[in-house]
Amino acid sequence: MRGIRWADFHCYQQARSVGLTSTYRAFLSSHLQDLATIVRKADSNHFPVVNLKGDVLFSSWASIISGSGGIFDPSTPIYSFDGRNVMTDSAWPEKLVWHGSSPAGIRLTSNYCEAWRTADMAVTGQAALLQTGLLLGQHARSCSNHYIVLCVENTYV
Repeated sequence: MRGIRWADFHCYQQARSVGLTSTYRAFLSSHLQDLATIVRKADSNHFPVVNLKGDVLFSSWASIISGSGGIFDPSTPIYSFDGRNVMTDSAWPEKLVWHGSSPAGIRLTSNYCEAWRTADMAVTGQAALLQTGLLLGQHARSCSNHYIVLCVENTYV
């Protein structure tokens, strides 16, 4: 993946390519950040987390990182920037999302693919199986896998 900055830049590029001007960050913990710090603490309780079509996934950012594993309704679509539902589209055959975090959104230094810089089969990263309805599900997987990386809007323009 080439690291967290590359993942953040990829989110930025994909958002810009469809005309979105807000800031988007990769939904990943790393040596630089916990998931809890992606959204400002002052905003974490005040705004719902929605998909690109405005459907509510979570009542707030804080509800994702509360320690419950980020419980959500897996029937609510999660869209790619080009409008495809990652839950059903064949472009993502395995419905796993990388996150590298504990159920409370705290980085797991032994499970974040060496700060998202390696695709080594012997190294692991923490992922969630989306169909389970836990965005921070705890599934250690080889970093050689190509799973979904979610992008989160953290500023509104």
